[in-house]
Amino acid sequence: MSKALTQRTLFLTGLAMLAFAGNSLLCRLALKNTPIDAISFTSLRLLAGALMLWLLLRWRNGGGQIRGNWRSAAALFTYAAAFSLAYVHLDAGTGALLLFAAVQISMLVHGLLQGERPDRAQVLGFALALGGLLALLLPGASAPDLKGALLMLLAGVAWGFYSLLGRGTREPLAASSGNFLRTLPFVAVQLLAYWPQLQGSGLGVLYAVLSGALTSGLGYFIWYSALPGLSAFQAASVQLSVPIIAALAGSLLLAEAISLRLLLAALAVLGGIGLILRARVSKV
Repeated sequence: MSKALTQRTLFLTGLAMLAFAGNSLLCRLALKNTPIDAISFTSLRLLAGALMLWLLLRWRNGGGQIRGNWRSAAALFTYAAAFSLAYVHLDAGTGALLLFAAVQISMLVHGLLQGERPDRAQVLGFALALGGLLALLLPGASAPDLKGALLMLLAGVAWGFYSLLGRGTREPLAASSGNFLRTLPFVAVQLLAYWPQLQGSGLGVLYAVLSGALTSGLGYFIWYSALPGLSAFQAASVQLSVPIIAALAGSLLLAEAISLRLLLAALAVLGGIGLILRARVSKV
């Protein structure tokens, strides 16, 4: 059995990757440039995402029933919390490398266990994309803080699990709404546990709300809409583009220098992903 990609799946996948990159930029801006702490950022992000998706569900379906499940909600909360906490200890390059390495490993192992077998073009594309990502990130990455590294690896595994759980979703908006709403009890427990340590600022709150409502809530809805059209190998590999997109956007929006190395790495990653998405995945 093989899986061919439609134009709709390609379009939704591209939008989702842009949203993920935007979310990374907002998180980086908030935690590094404002006083907001990681717990407050995560809580506001999930609350804003839940509200946005609930409103969208009511507008689109006239108050249709929410879907989702507690396993997906737990995976979503674990990813969001670990991601924010990890970036307190890690620089952006090291964190991105650890996150997406964990995502790839968790999703590819699952795909292999389910009988998916990538063809030669996809293996070449994945190697090209991963090589471009390593060429960009490794030379500037210092030895990571152990606590931060473990948290980011946990975030990557949780995100991979969340993505895999969403591949069979027939109602992505209802599922995303339910998953975000189900994270709120976890958020409440986290806020109570860390209440004396919480701090924030107007700009930090704005970044967190934008991250939750737009690049998380709407972004994950779009991702859930794309997932049924992707194999596990394709879904894992295409996410290699996110650190590249985030780095390029950071160069344009945050006045970071654009180097020849960055441009070559971007070409390698996007070219590799092109090979992966044009090919087919066989299942034995």
